[in-house]
Amino acid sequence: MGVYIRQFPPRARTRIAIGDTDGLWSLQEHLQALTVDELRIANWQRANEGVKPSKQSKPPKPMARPGQGRGRDKNSPERIAKRKAALARAAERRRALAGGEIT
Repeated sequence: MGVYIRQFPPRARTRIAIGDTDGLWSLQEHLQALTVDELRIANWQRANEGVKPSKQSKPPKPMARPGQGRGRDKNSPERIAKRKAALARAAERRRALAGGEIT
């Protein structure tokens, strides 16, 4: 079935619905993103010309492209669930301290 779905056009709703984002951008869009990345790097180089390395700004990050992992998502469902659990534990601990259960 997966082979059959991969034969669909890149922007087919079925491919997008199953999370296949490899074909969302055409070659032209990828080339435009590459051009933007190169321009950002060139501007960064010119802005930091003659500046001490310790005073230079950080180099620009490339544009995110479909199908490429962007690392950890700050608002991923797992991270949100862990944060809520930690907040609940902290609230429970504060209640226990206020009630004298923990000294």
